[in-house]
Amino acid sequence: MPASKLFTMFEAISRFVQNGSAVALGTAQETLIPFAAGHELIRQRKRDLTLIGTISDILFDQLIGGGCVRKVQAAWVGNVITGSSYNFRRAIENGNTEIEDHSNLTMSMSLRAAAMGVPFMPARTALGSDLFKSNARLKTITCPFTGDTLTAVAAIRPDVTIIHTQRADEQGNAHMWGNMGITREACLAGEYVIIIAEEIVPTDTIRSDPNRVVIPGFRVCAVVHAPWGGHPSPVPGCYNRDHQSFIDYRTASRTPESFADWKAFWIDNVKDRVDYLNRVGKNRMDRLKIKHHLRSAPADFGC
Repeated sequence: MPASKLFTMFEAISRFVQNGSAVALGTAQETLIPFAAGHELIRQRKRDLTLIGTISDILFDQLIGGGCVRKVQAAWVGNVITGSSYNFRRAIENGNTEIEDHSNLTMSMSLRAAAMGVPFMPARTALGSDLFKSNARLKTITCPFTGDTLTAVAAIRPDVTIIHTQRADEQGNAHMWGNMGITREACLAGEYVIIIAEEIVPTDTIRSDPNRVVIPGFRVCAVVHAPWGGHPSPVPGCYNRDHQSFIDYRTASRTPESFADWKAFWIDNVKDRVDYLNRVGKNRMDRLKIKHHLRSAPADFGC
């Protein structure tokens, strides 16, 4: 049996995410956002990070407000419930953060190119759009076979990809279900992969459904057990989106001063995961837990 790759959150972030790293996170669109890992990045005062993602929601905004970010490569940054992300907006308006605009598809293709080990992917996307004005990774090329004008989407290779999953074993083999977005592409493209899991299960549980494995364990450098580590985003099969948290954050992030107060309560002064969940509160957690389960049909892998 391969050695366990279980780390604490502190250990995983400290060891594998260095200042100046390019970090992919929030790769499953609006679900399974690794907020617990993002908060640890802020607590450890990581600096000059490049954030890579499609719809990263308010986690990117929190990392920017925490002073962690030099550059953002994304399709959208905002608050999925209320719209604008105020730290992100202030950083762009003040020129403190560089932005590289993408569509969801160009981001996916950039990561797929890196996963395949090629310098770019050809596509028809973005032709005629303004993305070419703000993204130097997009170029027009002529197809050598048809003569058509195509978009060349340059590869993006994250130093670290951090994903949140429903379950994993200690060796890093992880199950994920729901909207996976660009998670597989980001994992295969990343130099290091950190798995944050709601539950740590025996390897036999993972082997019982091999098609649900998002990334094989040999590509994973660390596994962190963090129940509710995706909160306040939804985790299919575990808990729903905490809408009130997004609304509260909208108000709290309007000014740098109010954001600092929010960060002190929800990040800086949080001792551990139990402390965070105590701040969320049992009543709120009970309301968010999945109550009406819709289970998939079993698959037969017999011989």
